[in-house]
Amino acid sequence: MPPLDDAEPLEIEDIGSNPTRRETLAGIAERRFSRRGMLVGAGAAAALAAAGPALAEAEGPSSLGFRELSHRLGQRDAVAEGYESQVVIRWGDPVLADAPPFDPAAQTAAAQAQQFGYNNDYLDFFPLPRGSASSDHGLLVVNHEYTNTNLIFPGLGAGRSAAQKASAEQSAVEQAAHGLSVVEIRRQDGRWAPVRDGRLNRRITAATPMRISGPAAGHERLKTNADPTGTRVLGTLNNCSGGNTPWGTVLTAEENFNVYFGGAAATSGAQRDHYKRYGIIAESNYAWPRYEDRFNLDKEPNEPNRFGWVVEFDPYDPDSVPVKRTALGHFKHEACNHAISADGRVVIYMGDDERFEYIYKFVTARPFAPNDPAANRDLLDEGTLYVARFADDGTLQWMPLVHGEGPLTAANGFASQAEVLIETRRAADLLGATPMDRPEDVEPNPATGRVYAMLTNNISRTTQRLNPANPRAANAHGHVVEIIPPGAGTGRVDHAATTATWEIFLMAGKPGLDPGTRYHRATSDQGWLSCPDNCAFDKHGRLWITTDGAPAAAGVADGLYAADTRGYGRALPRLFYQAPTGAEVCGPCFTPDGETIFLAIQHPGEDPGSSYDRPSTRWPDFQEGMPPRPSVIATTRKGGGEIGS
Repeated sequence: MPPLDDAEPLEIEDIGSNPTRRETLAGIAERRFSRRGMLVGAGAAAALAAAGPALAEAEGPSSLGFRELSHRLGQRDAVAEGYESQVVIRWGDPVLADAPPFDPAAQTAAAQAQQFGYNNDYLDFFPLPRGSASSDHGLLVVNHEYTNTNLIFPGLGAGRSAAQKASAEQSAVEQAAHGLSVVEIRRQDGRWAPVRDGRLNRRITAATPMRISGPAAGHERLKTNADPTGTRVLGTLNNCSGGNTPWGTVLTAEENFNVYFGGAAATSGAQRDHYKRYGIIAESNYAWPRYEDRFNLDKEPNEPNRFGWVVEFDPYDPDSVPVKRTALGHFKHEACNHAISADGRVVIYMGDDERFEYIYKFVTARPFAPNDPAANRDLLDEGTLYVARFADDGTLQWMPLVHGEGPLTAANGFASQAEVLIETRRAADLLGATPMDRPEDVEPNPATGRVYAMLTNNISRTTQRLNPANPRAANAHGHVVEIIPPGAGTGRVDHAATTATWEIFLMAGKPGLDPGTRYHRATSDQGWLSCPDNCAFDKHGRLWITTDGAPAAAGVADGLYAADTRGYGRALPRLFYQAPTGAEVCGPCFTPDGETIFLAIQHPGEDPGSSYDRPSTRWPDFQEGMPPRPSVIATTRKGGGEIGS
């Protein structure tokens, strides 16, 4: 997630909110945390006493077996003792077999379209061959979210103003650096490496032809001069996190699409209110509108409506046409993670990553057919999109965004389901959804069925705007909310249900310094975290959390933390990895055997005053003349074995 979000107009005045019940929630949350803390503490003390004083001092009640790092902030990264990390692939490395060598001083769009893109975020590992459980050979799928113009090209200086100085060719390079990479990788002798001539290797960019499907496809507000049908679009933008499907396809989430468009129509055009609700303003963050009409609102006012969707494609077919699934809603998607409900329907959990935005889920109309791939091909085009309302009694209601139901009628400007989806945010406002503190990853735990929402931060929340699930004003450090669907823990979880319960798993920040922090009481001076972002679960159901924004919020590097979600060590984080300066950590992804965890190290060197010519770090190459390079790393245990055991 780029810091662009923090600089965008918040547009909070047009976001619906439920009445605040701060005292009630504070009492509920305090009772829950206090009760759990006492139970955990008492049980842990007994168990650890039996194990001996040395273990109690070294490990506490956590099931995690690594010695955690100390908080730091430096030019290099670091991983827990007993583990080692290696760079698997970097910005500019070849993806396609005929890609030219990377030359940062002489970049071209044609070369970048064959090379690994910039600012890698979401990661996924698809075993090879298809249908196997291989942990040594597979496809690495990587999102490329955005570009730091000041770190990509020489001579443009530092800061965001560098983006406005980009030439037409440099803007074309930036567009080619967006999208995704699909790279065949193999592990040999404990080391991971790309397969240079892998026949499934692929680059998807901002110019890759795609199809638009679902209820909004063909709507007037998706039609442009280049596409009068409203069903075809070039490329995908600002792909942040993502997910996969039970039938083996990729779901990539388009997040801050608004920053690429500009023009006077932002404030004077027919869609100005709609633009405002999505943070689209007259001045683009990039130079692209000067060189390409489709990013100019005055020439193509509907083009922004064609971004901000979930995109599906088959990583095993390099010729497959990606599809934008409009049934899953139009907003700043951060992640799209699936679960299969007890009745076989597929449920996709999603967050809208901006301050005061919402948590959503989509439930397919039909069950998943495990033995009939053709039946699942367009499963995500039919179903119901829901938005969450959190109540102060610990219950949650999933409210359907369905045309004709409640306020979603023609009288309120919704003539069809297509318009409900195009204006998903406004529809959710009218339903009274709960404004959250920047929902990022929302992911179900396969071991328990509980769902965890990473809420990164929201310094703009005032005491007048508190709500049950976001009880802290000026929330600089974020928190994690746990959603409990009916049947969680029983093996028949009803993810499709319209009700659930919830509680706060942890409140981030430094205990004793930041008001409102809550963890397991055994959390160490190194275990506290700030700004939770992405997450993953290992085979034991433990939660692995990456962070984005800790340097600014807490003065420590962003990193990867792990915590038990049940048992004596529940909500006791331990620090496993820390990134180099300026970088956030994204996309945690395990191989099926749990012996490798892949991490996306995004925008190293993104510090104030840093530039291509004078970067704050030259990670990972540390070579004069080589700028910092976003990279994917693989971490393994020395001598082998599961991560965290």
